[in-house]
Amino acid sequence: MQSLTRNLASKIALLPMIIISLTVFVGCIIYSFVYSLTGSKLIPALNYVGFKQYEMLFKSRKWDVAVENIFIYGFVFTIGCLVIGFLLAVLIDQKIRGESLFRTIFLYPYAMSFVVTGLVWKWVLNPTFGFEHSMHLWGFEWFKLDWLVNRELAIYAVCIAAVWQGAGFVMVLMLAGLRGIDDDIWKSLSIEGVPKWKSYLFVILPMIRPMVVTSIVLIAAGVVKVYDLILALTSGGPGFATTTPAMYVMENFFSRANLGQAFAASIIMFISVVCILAPWAYYEFYFRNKEAKA
Repeated sequence: MQSLTRNLASKIALLPMIIISLTVFVGCIIYSFVYSLTGSKLIPALNYVGFKQYEMLFKSRKWDVAVENIFIYGFVFTIGCLVIGFLLAVLIDQKIRGESLFRTIFLYPYAMSFVVTGLVWKWVLNPTFGFEHSMHLWGFEWFKLDWLVNRELAIYAVCIAAVWQGAGFVMVLMLAGLRGIDDDIWKSLSIEGVPKWKSYLFVILPMIRPMVVTSIVLIAAGVVKVYDLILALTSGGPGFATTTPAMYVMENFFSRANLGQAFAASIIMFISVVCILAPWAYYEFYFRNKEAKA
């Protein structure tokens, strides 16, 4: 009872915001689910068709490709940002000359919108006047960089552009964690003769675990809703080779006027996110706290 009344004024002040957020969030989920059971086209209509929209969704080749793409994108984007961000943070942590300049350069892509990033990489990867054209001018006629028009490689071009933008932000988070490490720990590792790379990998990295977890959560949030980068870079092509679930939903909402299908896809996206995040949240906030108290 005492824990409930602690900071009561603050809790009361936050109550309206919590109620509105939950009402909007839960209300939108219920609304989407109800209309995913209808045959709504251009406008919402309560003509129920059961789970027909979900059956059509799982039979759609385009949806299968979108799900496959989001897994590829999520894996490459997450690992790429974490690895490159951590390596950049380690580099800057060496107290190099011009540290502020390098920090700015590495973080600058994150200041761009995904639309701008997509356009930049669309120019870079364009065979006519991009990097491939430059290599040909330098005499490397054999060089070929046709990822944007290659169905198998186009999604990886999207991943490269995303990592280029996101790695700098992860670098900043990792660097904040590295700068919080006590100098005595570094002195102890130096006295023990532990190689620098082992110190970072096996001692320092576990110590900045909260920064790693924060980075993963923020990256995961960006993975689920990726749309504007792909729209600017490939428009979902070639064909629908780089379509993602978010793009599938938006296309059915606005281009195909198939609201029922869009609602069904959005519900499946929501369930997928919950299934992934729920075990992690349980482990992070309940199981680990229980272990700590024990």
